[in-house]
Amino acid sequence: MAKSMQGDERFGLDKRVRLLGPVRLESGAEFAPVDFAYETYGSLNADKTNAILICHALTGDQYVASTHPVTGKDGWWTRMVGPGKPIDPARHCIISINVMGSCMGSSGPASLDPSTGGPYGMAFPVITIGDMVRAQAILLDHLDIPILSAVVGGSMGGMQALSWATLFPERVRCAVVIASTARHSAQNIAFHEVGRQAIMADPRWNNGAYYGREAPASGLAVARMAAHITYLSEAGLTEKFGRRLQNRPDGSMGAKSFGFDADFQVESYLRYQGLSFVDRFDANSYLYITRAMDYFDLAEPHDGVLAKAFAATKARFCLISFDSDWLYPTSESRRIVHALNAAGAAASFVELSSPFGHDSFLLDAPEMNRIVDGFLRAGENL
Repeated sequence: MAKSMQGDERFGLDKRVRLLGPVRLESGAEFAPVDFAYETYGSLNADKTNAILICHALTGDQYVASTHPVTGKDGWWTRMVGPGKPIDPARHCIISINVMGSCMGSSGPASLDPSTGGPYGMAFPVITIGDMVRAQAILLDHLDIPILSAVVGGSMGGMQALSWATLFPERVRCAVVIASTARHSAQNIAFHEVGRQAIMADPRWNNGAYYGREAPASGLAVARMAAHITYLSEAGLTEKFGRRLQNRPDGSMGAKSFGFDADFQVESYLRYQGLSFVDRFDANSYLYITRAMDYFDLAEPHDGVLAKAFAATKARFCLISFDSDWLYPTSESRRIVHALNAAGAAASFVELSSPFGHDSFLLDAPEMNRIVDGFLRAGENL
């Protein structure tokens, strides 16, 4: 029987709270106090067993199923979360948290340092995916949520879901890991480094001390353009753009400029993605979060043996990959499944066909929704 959370100021949309913490970071430092920006949908049941934590990807946020305050767009996962959807506020108490290091209200480099009164900037500590998860656990303690029925995430969100199951095995019953990996590869790190160098080469970056001044928008836009290519697939780009030329501002149809304007439609698309991104994201946060992803290697603390990371978990796992995803290909999901099998954990896995590359988990994917819905319902009946 559901217990209404109405009237409890801890729950609701666009919530902010500062907690003393501290978060004990993998670097050995401690960080406090900790600001959290989060949203909740639905109600916690009487025995507090229907909570689902949704973890967002690199450039995501807590607005998983509500209007984004900057862009005015719908939440980034309304295809998965909402009435009648696989993650349903009628059945679940849904929590989405802006990760530590980000820029939508949780503690990050743009936040004010209480000791100075100014933004942290590059004085913000370097963090890991595990640190993000430890911070989330502090917030869930504040919300009096001892058990998670499920942790669900795609891409970096999947990294968090895996980390939850290994760092807090007693608190997680199910984990849904979509288009993700247990470690960042050399190729992944290389792409991120290109983006970071683009930001730091922008003279307006000013060693991260640009708050109150003009932000390094050009560098951040280029970083976004480079990253966005990895989220797509060759087949998807070819189908959508091919080598088609842009119509020129002077009215000429599909004409070459014989210069360096955006002649091709794909060039114009990438430039739009880059320019629109700088309006909603902080350049320093991009540096910190990509570094956290690059450090991610779930096996590293366990003598390099991934199965050992899952030794204590009792959770059920559902892993989903996409055949056109070359950023976190199916082989990465299979590696996780093999480790789960070796650890004796319950795991199901499916590779889905999609032309849209890594971004497939954010797009219309009825088969993915069907799988997630069935997996979560099966867990509720155990």
